[in-house]
Amino acid sequence: MHRNDTMDFSRYDRVRPLLWNGDSLRVLDQRVLPHRQEYLDCRDHAQVVEAIKTLAVRGAPAIGIAGAYGVVLAARAVSAADGAEALARIATPLQELEHARPTAVNLAWAVRRMAAALRAAGVDWRRVVEAEAVAIQAEDLAANHAMGRMGADCLPTGARVLTHCNTGSLATAGFGTALGVIRAGVAMGRIAEVYASETRPWLQGSRLTVWELLQDGIEATLIVDSASAYLMQTGRLDAVIVGADRICANGDVANKIGTYAHALAAKAHGLKVMVVAPSTTVDMATAQGADIEIEQRSATELTHIAGVEVGARAAKVYNPVFDVTPADCIDFLVTEKGVIERPDRAKMTACFGAVSSP
Repeated sequence: MHRNDTMDFSRYDRVRPLLWNGDSLRVLDQRVLPHRQEYLDCRDHAQVVEAIKTLAVRGAPAIGIAGAYGVVLAARAVSAADGAEALARIATPLQELEHARPTAVNLAWAVRRMAAALRAAGVDWRRVVEAEAVAIQAEDLAANHAMGRMGADCLPTGARVLTHCNTGSLATAGFGTALGVIRAGVAMGRIAEVYASETRPWLQGSRLTVWELLQDGIEATLIVDSASAYLMQTGRLDAVIVGADRICANGDVANKIGTYAHALAAKAHGLKVMVVAPSTTVDMATAQGADIEIEQRSATELTHIAGVEVGARAAKVYNPVFDVTPADCIDFLVTEKGVIERPDRAKMTACFGAVSSP
């Protein structure tokens, strides 16, 4: 047994992207980090939708939590005798929230869970719906702590790891998924070096992941996305640890664009690939990665940086924000329910259950 039972989570868990104050949702605006720390005060569901669409809040678990509080704000805007009546009155806001980002399954899951709680609530439906959102946030934090312990236990002592995008406190309720494993690995003495890829085009790695690690006193080395294969070739890495926005029934994983390239390079060089995400990211209703809707974003994300056009003006721009890593590239799939080695359909079904036919 390693030192996971006595790990000081507070030392490596200082950032919170979402703060509920009882009347509004405060969102740490990730678009202006790391140079400024500014909060948006979302006082209605439309402002939550806008924060999600514009990436002020990002990361699948954090998006789900924000969506849950968006339901609370939508419900508070109507009058109703019970939860079922309130639910009927906010059908359109719920649809707007659920479809604010299409790829991350956590958002739809959270909105539907909130709707189910509201449907079953009586005259105290306002209290019930707020308590449900608070519970979703608390459960995610607890899951992250559990995944951190389990994922770190899979690493060799002195591991040198690469992470992609941002999967830390900013992407979750706190502590993080893949970055939570890295935090736990550092605390347990399992991880010796951390590399973060910059993650074009939004630079979540350089702007957010490195910033988070510095808050915790964890040294990180920043690389361009395309440098990872060279680091592997020269023997400087032992594992790739990433998060997920959707995990299919066969173990395929949708994650930030570039993840697949890192995974392929890792497999070619004999490195381990670990995917870390809460069970809310698992979508057993989606059979395989090819069935996932991959979000396409604005061309200006590639052609402009900080509002300034860079490079030659391209005739066309193709900007998928996610890619799919096949299950056979993944060595460890870590959720709060446990670690699945070399995930496949049978192992996924055994852990998460099969989807019933309609």
